[in-house]
Amino acid sequence: MDVLSDLIDTARVRGAVLGSVRARHPWGLDLAAEEDAAFHAVAAGSCWLRVPGTEPVQLMPGDVVLLTRGGRHAISSTPSAATTPYDSAAARREAAATGELVLGGDGPTTRFLCASYSYDRALHHPLLAGLPQVLHLPAAEAPLSTGVAASLRLMDTEIGSRDPGARAVVARMIDILFVQVLRGWLASDGGHTEPAIGWGAALRDRHIGAALALLHEEPARAWTAAELADAVHISRATLNRRFAELVGEAPMAYLTRWRMELAARQLRDGETSVAAAAHAVGYRSEFAFSRAFTRHHGTAPSRYRRTFAEVG
Repeated sequence: MDVLSDLIDTARVRGAVLGSVRARHPWGLDLAAEEDAAFHAVAAGSCWLRVPGTEPVQLMPGDVVLLTRGGRHAISSTPSAATTPYDSAAARREAAATGELVLGGDGPTTRFLCASYSYDRALHHPLLAGLPQVLHLPAAEAPLSTGVAASLRLMDTEIGSRDPGARAVVARMIDILFVQVLRGWLASDGGHTEPAIGWGAALRDRHIGAALALLHEEPARAWTAAELADAVHISRATLNRRFAELVGEAPMAYLTRWRMELAARQLRDGETSVAAAAHAVGYRSEFAFSRAFTRHHGTAPSRYRRTFAEVG
C-alpha cells in the first residue's frame, strides 16, 4: 500500500483552480483568509509571498508554494507593493483571450497560477500535522521539484486551451501537483535538519517504510509487533526502536491511531453504525472499540456520530 496515496485519499483532498494571473509591475493581490489550503505556482517572472507574521518570500519561475492551513496572505511584485483584494480584481478583471486575470502597470511581467485544496479537516495524522504553514518548493532545488516542472508546463498549456477536455486536464493536474509538492517536502525530510529522522526518512527506510505500507494495507488485521517485524525481516526490538525514532511512536500505537481515524471518518459520514465501524477497523468487541475511540477522540463513538449527523 502506498502510504501517501492512502493518506490523501482518506483526507479527501480536492483541488480547485482559482485562476491564472498575468501581472505587470507594480501590482499586488490580497487573498482573504480561508480554511482551504492555498497554492501558487510561478510560470514566468518573479513575485513575493507575504504572510502576516513572517518575512516576505521571493518566488522565482518554477517555484511553487502551499499554504497548508490557508489564512490571509498577499502576492505582489515587491515586498511592499500596494495590494488589491483578489475577489475585487477578479470581479472587474480584463479578461484576456486566455481567461487570465490581467492587472498592474507597465513593468516586468509575472504569470502565476492560484488554486486551493479542500480536505477533511477532522482527520488527524502526524504527517499532515507536521506540514509547515508555508511549504515553499523552489525550482532551483531540483531533487525537491521532481515532476513539478513538467506538470506546471502542461498546466500552463491547458489552462488557456480551448481544446476539448482542457478543463478536466487542469482539474486532474492540480490534484497531481498536490502529491508532487508533498513528495518534494518529504524528499527534504520534512524540514528536519537531521536527515535520519522524520516521515521522509520513514517512508524511504526499507524496513519501516514496508511496515507502514503493511499497516495501511491491512489496518483491520490483528497485527502484533512480532508479526510485523517478521513480515519486514527485522527483529521486534529493532522495529519498535527504529519505528519510534522515525515516526514518533511505536508501530502498534500508530496502528491504533490510524484505526481510530479511519473509524471516525466512517462515523462522520453518518451511514455506518458504531458496530460496523468497529468491525471495519479490526475490533471484535464493540466495548473495546468504544474505549479505544473515546481515549483517542475524547468522546464516545455514538456521541461522535450523532454530533456530525446533527451538523450535517
